[in-house]
Amino acid sequence: MTQTLNIVGGGMAGSEAAWQAVRMGVPVTIHEMRPTVGTFAHRTGNLAEMVCSNSFRSDDDEQNAVGLLHWEMDRAGGLIMATARRHRLPAGGALAVDRDPFAQSVNDTLRAHPLVRVSDAEITRLPDQGHWILATGPLTSPALGAAIRAETGAEALAFFDAIAPIVYAESIDMDVAWKQSRYDKGESEDERTAYINCPLNREQYEAFIDALLAADKTEFHEGETAGYFDGCLPIEVMAERGRETLRFGPMKPVGLTNAHRPEDKPYAVVQLRRDNALGTLYNIVGFQTKMKYGAQATVFKMIPGLEDAQFARLGGIHRNTFINSPTLLDHQMRLRSRPNIRFAGQVTGVEGYVESAAMGLLAGRMAAAEMLGQTLPPVPPTTATGALVHHITGGADARTFQPMNVNFGLFPPLEGVRGGRRGRKDRYKGYTDRAKEDWAGWLQASALDGA
Repeated sequence: MTQTLNIVGGGMAGSEAAWQAVRMGVPVTIHEMRPTVGTFAHRTGNLAEMVCSNSFRSDDDEQNAVGLLHWEMDRAGGLIMATARRHRLPAGGALAVDRDPFAQSVNDTLRAHPLVRVSDAEITRLPDQGHWILATGPLTSPALGAAIRAETGAEALAFFDAIAPIVYAESIDMDVAWKQSRYDKGESEDERTAYINCPLNREQYEAFIDALLAADKTEFHEGETAGYFDGCLPIEVMAERGRETLRFGPMKPVGLTNAHRPEDKPYAVVQLRRDNALGTLYNIVGFQTKMKYGAQATVFKMIPGLEDAQFARLGGIHRNTFINSPTLLDHQMRLRSRPNIRFAGQVTGVEGYVESAAMGLLAGRMAAAEMLGQTLPPVPPTTATGALVHHITGGADARTFQPMNVNFGLFPPLEGVRGGRRGRKDRYKGYTDRAKEDWAGWLQASALDGA
């Protein structure tokens, strides 16, 4: 075969798309402009670099939609999930990874593959010929973004992503803080102690909220509107919605017992999750922020146990763009006006590492199949992957389209399916049982199972 699949963007979606295509025997060129052209959030030129959290979220494939998505990607031979499991860190019921070895492993695997070529030339226009997947993620370059807007005839939608700070473990005062996962989740002691907890009484919490609200924050440029994805809200925005909001969000004190003072119930708790295998780095869970750097150091050191904290990385905020996929993409994830181009990943309006990689997996398979003279059958909307692609290619209302994590609300109801089920646990188990059966059937029907 002389045709090559061109993939723009070497993040989660682009890396997974490339892997799926070469497993089907289709040569791939990954166009990743880093490190020649950098971005606000990236530090390296590695493929699949993680720039926000190091968590792939819940790994429960019976009661959680994202855990089900993990399962489906595993069964489809996904590179991102296989690599994540090799570099897994203890995190209770979540799948968290050691971010740098994870990215290095994905990078090395793809660059070593005989059917993969990586180019660092920036793509600045939409190609007229060939087979292409645009998986440029939330930090699509200005030039390519302008080309997309010119083609679609509409402004790309935009919101803002914030990233959380990372703290050196040795600078945390463990005479105040203690290790424990919420509700002691985790099969091993290592997993049950993967989180560090910092307790606040009511007075400390109120002072923290006051300082948070008063802190200097990043200002937006003229003409920009500060829309946020609800699953990644800066803590200041949550605090502005009500003084108790954080206590019912990332600072909720439930399921935890202060190891130093078991009889005292904290009013609020700040959790930090292990960020690398050595246990030398911890990220502050749910503490995405738009505070300026100086303000961050001051405000975060008000947290008991973090008075002398040293930061490996402070938080930040960056623009995140996505297209109105229900209007622009067909059911094969192709741009309707230019069917030689597919889109994948966060730029399509899915949110999260796993969701992005899943759309890359699907786009890679669809493109490769088309190049091989095949057409994949539609992915059942009863599966996690199918529910997501159905949502972005027509299931969502284009007038109110916003980034979306996978969730059971995207799945067809169970009523009338195998008798239906009552109760949330039974209902979620019903969704996952049905999805697993239908996903296995789709892989088999696609003649790609074990490809």
